[in-house]
Amino acid sequence: MKVDVILGLQWGDEGKGKIVDVFSPRYDIIARFQGGPNAGHTIVFDGKKFVLHTIPSGIFHKNSMNVIGNGVIIDPVILFREIDKLREAGMTPEENLLIANRAHLILPTHRMLDAAFETDKKDAKIGSTLKGIGPTYTDKYARNGIRVGNICYPGFRKMVDDLREMHLKTVNSYGFDLSSFTLDGMSFYDYEALWFESIERLREFKVIDAEAYINKSLSEGRSVLAEGAQGTMLDVDFGSYPYVTSSSTVAAGVCTGLGVSPHNIGTVFGVFKAYCTRVGSGPFPTELSNETGDKLREGGREFGSTTGRPRRCGWLDLPALKYAIMLNGVDSLIMMKADVLNPFDKLSVCTAYKESGKHIDSYPFELASEGLELTYTDLEGWNTDLSSVNSMTELPPALRSYMKFIEDFVELPIDTLSFGPDRLQTLQAR
Repeated sequence: MKVDVILGLQWGDEGKGKIVDVFSPRYDIIARFQGGPNAGHTIVFDGKKFVLHTIPSGIFHKNSMNVIGNGVIIDPVILFREIDKLREAGMTPEENLLIANRAHLILPTHRMLDAAFETDKKDAKIGSTLKGIGPTYTDKYARNGIRVGNICYPGFRKMVDDLREMHLKTVNSYGFDLSSFTLDGMSFYDYEALWFESIERLREFKVIDAEAYINKSLSEGRSVLAEGAQGTMLDVDFGSYPYVTSSSTVAAGVCTGLGVSPHNIGTVFGVFKAYCTRVGSGPFPTELSNETGDKLREGGREFGSTTGRPRRCGWLDLPALKYAIMLNGVDSLIMMKADVLNPFDKLSVCTAYKESGKHIDSYPFELASEGLELTYTDLEGWNTDLSSVNSMTELPPALRSYMKFIEDFVELPIDTLSFGPDRLQTLQAR
């Protein structure tokens, strides 16, 4: 068996959580391979809505084991908020959730550092979710991090205290006021106390050598689906740097995030919206700062699942999509939120970039270049409600033409179409 992959092809918020939930019955294991609580994967079914930040989106299927991989970073407070909400809904996540012992922990002081760094940037803010993501990955690669497997060590508390002290020295150098700093409506010290309580609860969960578990499962013929967070255009290497996340969001990140060999990667499913959105700062070539952008935002309920911030909205960017497909070796496309475009009579799609009047064949190194020009193609909208559609053949001709235009441009089929938040509002060609 090989590891199939679901990941985002834009700036995140593509709807990956819903698709993982829809695909989960096909797989024995669902494994998150990167990111942390900066993710917000929304799943809707039976009239209920759940937002997951750390737990894999297959948790609602009892026959699927869910693994938080070593490439994920974990804030135990946020993790147990998720777990408690699942339990309140009558679920038993402790029965089908496993946690990698090599996953790194987000400390309260990591979140403080995040706030201090972002505040110091002033107008150059990157739009951080302030969940401590960047500082935690920084400590990981600086070899200062603390991993889940360390929580059972006799010297764990000293490890935390030493790292905390190092963080506080840095924060003090920024003139940051600890006495007035709050986390999720709590004082820093109250949050820190809750963090240690959550560590005690974490000791009761199944912590495993996840890389050994996944590879053994593959050798035994069990099916695995890797779930990504954020999106390709937020990748730390290939995204719109420096306005990116701190992990590898592309298919290559599955290998390091779960401990699997490249030859064990199977089908790569790429998820994208029928239009584009972005949260926070950074270049966004097709952004619509007008009534059309507002219409997309309201129709798509484009407000961050993690932060609540309004998302920036714009037309579909096909050069960026094709770039993301290339980087990930995508085999099958999944288009989300087709229903958001229902009210539009006319649609526009970006089909080319130009710089100083010259066509750019590759994705530009500096996306924010002032000389960047966009070429758009106008297409007919379908201006039709999709709620009664039951198959791909029943789609309005204009929507089928829109999909065909995309498929021809990127040279890849759209095999799955989503036209609403519920798991049942999904069509699959095969």
